[in-house]
Amino acid sequence: MSMNQLIERIAALQNPTVAGLDPKLDYVPEYLRKEAFASTDDPLEGAARALLAFNKGLIDQLWDIVPAVKPQAAYYEMYGWQGMRTLHETISYAHEKGMYVIIDGKRNDIGSTMEAYATAHLGKTLVEGRPVPAFNGDCLTVNGYLGSDGIAPLLKICNEEDKGIFVLVKTSNPSSGELQDRKIGEKTIYETMAEMCEKWGGMAPGSYGYTAVGAVVGATYPEQLRELRAKAPSTFFLVPGYGAQGGGAADVAGAFDRNGLGAVINSSRGIMCAYQKAGCDAHEYALAARKEALRMKDDIMSEVKEIRLP
Repeated sequence: MSMNQLIERIAALQNPTVAGLDPKLDYVPEYLRKEAFASTDDPLEGAARALLAFNKGLIDQLWDIVPAVKPQAAYYEMYGWQGMRTLHETISYAHEKGMYVIIDGKRNDIGSTMEAYATAHLGKTLVEGRPVPAFNGDCLTVNGYLGSDGIAPLLKICNEEDKGIFVLVKTSNPSSGELQDRKIGEKTIYETMAEMCEKWGGMAPGSYGYTAVGAVVGATYPEQLRELRAKAPSTFFLVPGYGAQGGGAADVAGAFDRNGLGAVINSSRGIMCAYQKAGCDAHEYALAARKEALRMKDDIMSEVKEIRLP
């Protein structure tokens, strides 16, 4: 099961973190942008080449210390089909380096449309009788608010292709409570969604106590994070909101179980833009990212202490 691979890599590196690859051209050092745009007259192509060079530089410095990367699809879609090619090439390059890839697409639909999303991002597309992986992510973020009709096609792919999903449960954005904190009877909507993740996960069990159905739970709500860890014991958490959004090691500590497992903590801008914050030479952007990734690891592990496979 795909989540097993993430858990094993987290344990091997003693690092429960994921680097978000959400690149904007503003984040890309000027020298990389100049090289990319000098190689083509097409502005979208130039942008796509700049983003790919930026991502490869980051992956080169992160692969041996960070278990996973999480490219957000929107940052590639905004540069057209050229940007989507960069997404594909980024995923392939991360896989070459042994990294686990979570595609952050937050897809949400039912029936044959959700089957198509699942096939595109996690499965294989049948072309003239030949099954071919399209984007080939290891895991996909999804919106579960259409209910089981939107999740069932994903579970089929998870079981057939050894993949995983992270369902939005309690997100890190400030207005999440407008809907997610409302109650259905005595339970909040986010608690209800977490229970559904537990139920769905029973159809795709894993080897370390966690299923192929994970949950997105933000670091900006540490009390709810701790609450959901207790109420969803077999659901692995993807935790955004660390760093640039304000969450710290103490805020995410409640996401972990007694073995130091249970969650992977995301940082995007904090790692990608570390060179800008540090004011260092732009040519050292990837090294600055590595230093920040190591700092983040040490920060979180000061709370977790040790990660053990059960």
